[in-house]
Amino acid sequence: MSLLSPTKPEPNPVPGPASGAAPTGSPATTGATPASPVPRLLRTLREDLHVVVARDPSVRGSKEAVLHPALTALWAHRVAHRMHGAGLRMPARLLARWARRVTAVEIHPGAVLGRRVFIDHGAGVVIGETAVVGDDVTMYHQVTLGAVGWWSDNKRPEGDRRHPVVGSGVVLGANCTVLGPVTVGDRAVIGAQALVNKDVPGGARVLAPTAVIKEPGREPELMEDVFTVIASAGSW
Repeated sequence: MSLLSPTKPEPNPVPGPASGAAPTGSPATTGATPASPVPRLLRTLREDLHVVVARDPSVRGSKEAVLHPALTALWAHRVAHRMHGAGLRMPARLLARWARRVTAVEIHPGAVLGRRVFIDHGAGVVIGETAVVGDDVTMYHQVTLGAVGWWSDNKRPEGDRRHPVVGSGVVLGANCTVLGPVTVGDRAVIGAQALVNKDVPGGARVLAPTAVIKEPGREPELMEDVFTVIASAGSW
């Protein structure tokens, strides 16, 4: 799923074939020396840049995309994650802290992010240490991929996952919160403001209630517009 290996084994991987699996005849199957990790990292960073241009209509080209705040956070995480995996935990945390200060995006160096992840705006995004994010995921501002709390997590065995696994092609709407070692299946949509603490099947939509407008002097009516009441806004 990711070009960058996780720092801890993942006990509950997202179902389906890994997108990073080597095809027949590749160095991984022929015994040849694999490609250097540096070119692979550079390819991933270049993909991140192109995704900003492709998915953000306010960005007119690659030069402008370089100034996208979430891209800075994502690039910093790509490097910090490698440092974290190499045992350089303190330098990795310092880089993550710098990225948070500059971009308002907090990604723990231990989190695993797949290819072509796009964070729109970025402000207030938090991704925890054992979170795994698949390829082609889109998330908006104030998304939280968090744990349920120290009072529960401190009792988990060492190495157990505390944060969500998000499948490939998932959309995470503005200010949605996904908590605990849950799994969000491929191509699911988590609507704005939604709170998720249970597994979400692939292709599902999780919708939070939206505000209902009441005109002055009008008596409230129950279930006057079911679709307005259950549909989330600002996510897709």
